[in-house]
This record gives sequence, structure tokens and C-alpha cells, in this order.
Amino acid sequence: MSTPDINWFVRARYGLFIHYGLYSLLGRGEWVMNREGIPRDEYRKLADRFTAEKFDADAICELAVQAGMKYVNLTTMHHDGFRLYDSSLSDFTSAKTAARRDLVAEMVTAARKRGLRIALYHSLNNWMDLPDSTDALEDPARYATFIKNTFDRIEELVTKFNPIDVLWYDGWWPFNAEGWRAEEMNSMVRRIQPHILFNGRNGLPGDFGTPEGHLSAPKPWRPWEGCLSVNDSWGYHAGDANFKTPGQIVDLLAMCAQSRGNLLLNIGPRGDGSIPEEAKSPLLQVGRWLKRHHDCVFDTDMFTYDLREKGEHRGDWNFSGPYTAKQNNLYLLARRWPGSAFAIDGVEATVIDATLWMDGKPAPITFQQTGRLVKLTELPTEATDPVCPVIQLICDRPPALYLSGGTRTPTVSHPRYDPCPSDIAH
Repeated sequence: MSTPDINWFVRARYGLFIHYGLYSLLGRGEWVMNREGIPRDEYRKLADRFTAEKFDADAICELAVQAGMKYVNLTTMHHDGFRLYDSSLSDFTSAKTAARRDLVAEMVTAARKRGLRIALYHSLNNWMDLPDSTDALEDPARYATFIKNTFDRIEELVTKFNPIDVLWYDGWWPFNAEGWRAEEMNSMVRRIQPHILFNGRNGLPGDFGTPEGHLSAPKPWRPWEGCLSVNDSWGYHAGDANFKTPGQIVDLLAMCAQSRGNLLLNIGPRGDGSIPEEAKSPLLQVGRWLKRHHDCVFDTDMFTYDLREKGEHRGDWNFSGPYTAKQNNLYLLARRWPGSAFAIDGVEATVIDATLWMDGKPAPITFQQTGRLVKLTELPTEATDPVCPVIQLICDRPPALYLSGGTRTPTVSHPRYDPCPSDIAH
């Protein structure tokens, strides 16, 4: 059996998550069936209204391309049990109800057409079919039936859509890896698709970590993907207008670039399948920004200010914005423009050149270095990019930033920042 290639995933950096299903019709998030106690029979009737008339897989994948993303991930079945693909195991599917369409097949085809990698989200849990996971906790016979149904469903999915790049489990409760028979589950899938990658949500670590709602690299490092939504909801919520700005998305990408992780950024289509303009617009603006500033986000090196020694005061470095690094280049993503002159202290490299994008191309900027202090002068008084200006320092070696908590460089051997763990990160 061949070893799956994780390198494409480590380099991907940016992907599009799409939460879409029956819950989108109600416009109150993907957990609405559970949170509002909607009976199965009542919830099932939503399938008669789910026509998905404005769901356009080509447009969604084109949005991902224009946004600068490298892969897409669609919810093939969320916890409510409604499948967005044709299935011989259930009639509770988009292909057998009002839509009469296999939306997953459409998405896989559209992604492949554009050279995007394709991940398929699939919930292990299933609130619609009986026995469900709660039943399975209470009776060995019902447990055996529930697990068999889960295995059959996953086997059908990865046989029907072969090849795909990632099988993205979710809904792992109430079992651990032993309860899900996770080793056996993964082996079954890899017999069908030896190249496939798994996330870590069936009780096993998987090929990569999936922190949700935050961007924290695993320690020790391994491939990872931070999952966040473009607003505060995964499935469409009509009352959620808290959409991220392009600059906030750049901040998230910078955090991923610093720790060699990926940002999986979610959108929630409306019930008819259309994408809210408030979700599309910031993605497209960031996509245009990435065309100018690709190098400071993709294929970057680890650059976390050696926080293990200096404490978790990451924000103390980011007065003007986050930094990323690639080979001999240090990038300041100047989200808060510092004005016509400012300095960067603690630069542990010799700066050879400095540039700033102006008028559509990189232009040299005036700098002077004394020891570890780099002074930048004669800068524009206003930001030169509507999303985020980028200052690039080209150095004689891979750069580092290193300051103590005081105003001088200590010579003693104790940590330069925190003498003991702080409670800031807890």
C-alpha cells in the first residue's frame, strides 16, 4: 500500500469549506434540528422544499480559484443525515427528493476541472436514521447495527467518489477510536483509495490536525488546518451579519503562514444555494491581494519568534501587523500602517534590501541598519494597499526577530522574556 502524499496539503495553505444542507432552508445554522428539538418526521419534510436551484458548483469552485484557494471541502452529509449525493442506502438524499441532483458529484467535477484538490466532509453521526449513536450506547445489538450502517455509508461514499484527496470526518461523539473502530474504518477507506488523507476526528490523530475556531499549531508540529467561518456561523444563518473584513482574513492567513498551517475558511450558502455577497466580496478582495503578495503566505517557513523561549506574547510584536518569513525574506504585513517612518528592533540578520509594493509593482524603500535595529524612512504617509501593504526585507540569511522584555539585550542565560509560564494563553 502506497504512502499518502501529505506535501500537497502542507503547501496548500488556503481552502474553502462549504456547509450546505436542509438546515440552510431554515437559516438558523447547521445544528438547528438538534438545538430546537425538531422531530425527525417534521425535519424530513424539508427535503420536499430543498430544490437547490441556485447551487452552482462551478461558480463556487471559481470563487475558490479567484480567492487564491487551493482546495474545497463540501459537507456531503452533516449530522442531520441528509446526503447531498445519490445513495443506494437511503432515500433521504438530494438526488431522490425535490432537488433531483447529486450536488457532491457536481462539486467534485467542478473542482477537478479547475485543478482544485477536493475534500469531502462526512459526519459519523446521523440524527435521522435509527438506531442512532445514543441508541448504540445503550444496547450492543443496536451498536452493531449503527456501526455497520456507518461503515456502509463511508464505503459507498469513497467508492462512488474515487479519487478524492481528503476524507474529512466529523461528528465523532459519543465514541472514541475504539468505539468507532477507527483503525478498521481507515484501513477500509485506504484499500479503496490508498492515496487519501484523513483528518483526526474519528478518534485517531489522522494525517493532520483540525483546530476549530482558532489557529493553534499542534505541539510538536505536524500538518494542520485551522477551520473558521467567514462570519460566526457554519451553516447559513440569516441573522449573522458579522462577516470578516479582507484585512482580518489576511491576519488569519498570516497566522497560518507563520506556523505552516492551512486556513479552511467556510461559507454557508442560503437555502436556495446562492452565496451571500457579504461572504463572496472579502474572499475576492483577498484573492486579488494574494496575486500581488503570494510569497508572504505560500511556501513560507516557520516563524513564530521562538515563543517557546520568550513566552506567548505574540501580539507584542504585531504593532504594525504580523510577520512571515520565507528563506532569506522577512515580510511585514502592515495591517496598521505606521506612517512615513518607523523601526524594527531585534532583527537577527543583515538587511540587504527593502521593498514596498506601490503602483502595482515592488519599489525600493530607504532603510538603515545599526546592529539589530532597522530604521525605515521616506515611506508613504498613507497605506499603499487597500487590504494590507507588505514590506519585504531581503536579508543575508534566514531572518529572526528577538527582543527581551526590557530595553537592553541581556547576556545572562535565562529566558529573555518570561521567567515562568504566564496565564495569558490559558
